[in-house]
Amino acid sequence: MKKCLLFLVFALFFGKLSAQEHISSFNSVSVTYNFHPKFYLFAEGQLRGIEDFSYPDYYEIKGGLGYKLTPNHKPFIGIGRYATYADRKLDKEEFRVWLQDVVDFKAGRVKFENRVRAEKSWFYEPQTDEVSDRIRLRYRLNLTVPLNSAKVEKGTIFANAYEEVFFVTTQEPLFARNRVYGGFGYQIDDHFGIASGYLWQREFALSGNKNVHFLYLALNITIDGSDEKEYGFPGAD
Repeated sequence: MKKCLLFLVFALFFGKLSAQEHISSFNSVSVTYNFHPKFYLFAEGQLRGIEDFSYPDYYEIKGGLGYKLTPNHKPFIGIGRYATYADRKLDKEEFRVWLQDVVDFKAGRVKFENRVRAEKSWFYEPQTDEVSDRIRLRYRLNLTVPLNSAKVEKGTIFANAYEEVFFVTTQEPLFARNRVYGGFGYQIDDHFGIASGYLWQREFALSGNKNVHFLYLALNITIDGSDEKEYGFPGAD
């Protein structure tokens, strides 16, 4: 009960802050299904309110197949659809495919996750009937620290922080985005975990840079038939 109250206070605090500092919303539900000792499926849905905290103006649905080359090395291939709205009208649609590689290691209780991703996207803007494409490269260093146990397991509160950089090879500027996240999570049981935190995102453009401040809320669902279960959040993606 005390742990649930902690997350409630955390969410209420950022909810009040959002009204004063124009915090945007970043809501995510993800499902990881380990259907084989080596293979797993991952799916995620997101809603973001960038211009208005309470009204989503962006969503994405994506998923893919991962392979556990070793317990600490997991290549992945993914596909997704993304949509952005302006003035409550569809402004841009995106279809994306990507390849990624994740390598993690531990130092004491701290888990370090290194993720490299290469993406290819195709865009359509229905308001102007324009089409375009993009190639983007991303790198993220993600740290997870269990606070009340030796590892993230049932009943564990954990801290999570990461930084991610984005490079677009098909347009200027090359360095297009930077994300920094910090927050806390709670692994409720063998299947459900929750997380909340603050995500700062800086967009770089020739026309001018832009900062976006998100309140991140996430539910992670794990379906795992293996003996050695893994938990933790994939991070704001």
